[in-house]
Amino acid sequence: MYVYENAKGSSRAGILEDVDAVLSRDPAARTRIEVMLAYPGLHALWLYRIAHRLWHRGAKLFARLISNLGRSLTGIEIHPAAKLGRRIFIDHGMGVVIGETAVIGDDVTLYHGVTLGGTSLEKKKRHPTVGDRVTIGAGAKILGDIRIGSDSRIGANAVVVKDVPPNSVVVGIPGQVVHRHIPHTASDEPDLHHEKIPDVLGQRVHELTARVMALEEAIANMKTACGDKELYEKNR
Repeated sequence: MYVYENAKGSSRAGILEDVDAVLSRDPAARTRIEVMLAYPGLHALWLYRIAHRLWHRGAKLFARLISNLGRSLTGIEIHPAAKLGRRIFIDHGMGVVIGETAVIGDDVTLYHGVTLGGTSLEKKKRHPTVGDRVTIGAGAKILGDIRIGSDSRIGANAVVVKDVPPNSVVVGIPGQVVHRHIPHTASDEPDLHHEKIPDVLGQRVHELTARVMALEEAIANMKTACGDKELYEKNR
């Protein structure tokens, strides 16, 4: 995991890296100038970068004001104390909330309505830590001081309150973890296939139905065996 604030190189290089991350993950994006002017997720990230630096230089009030400005302009709320990595892409973005102690790795993709929220009133680490190359679907809620392993995918509207191992897919409320059959690696393209979500509940119902049918067949065989035995006793 690489925290952006420690990146070496010019601010211009960081800006171009953010822009190119959008171009590589959004088929609707056409040119750099279009992305720079018309993508609120990018604007929210840039305002966060400024607020984050101010926060760590002690200008916490100004940092919060810039954060609030970003929220008003983009609909995306990122606390200036949160730690965000490189090449993050917030697609559409409206309603995204990233809490104070959240940590996000590199090459992460978030869709609208995502919440990285806290579950404690204590002043401690209370927000999620998200690994590298994670995709978080629209409306997903990741709550508490939990860790989302790298190369995982969180399905739309999932509610995640427990740690997720690397290379997993999470669906449902509460989130159910399913390990990938084919692992995702750092060299693969971002995993944006939201249609490839396992039906965990349907699979469980199918398994229970199969067990009930097997039990019914076993009971029917037992009844047949008992009937044959009674008929044999009568005819002796």
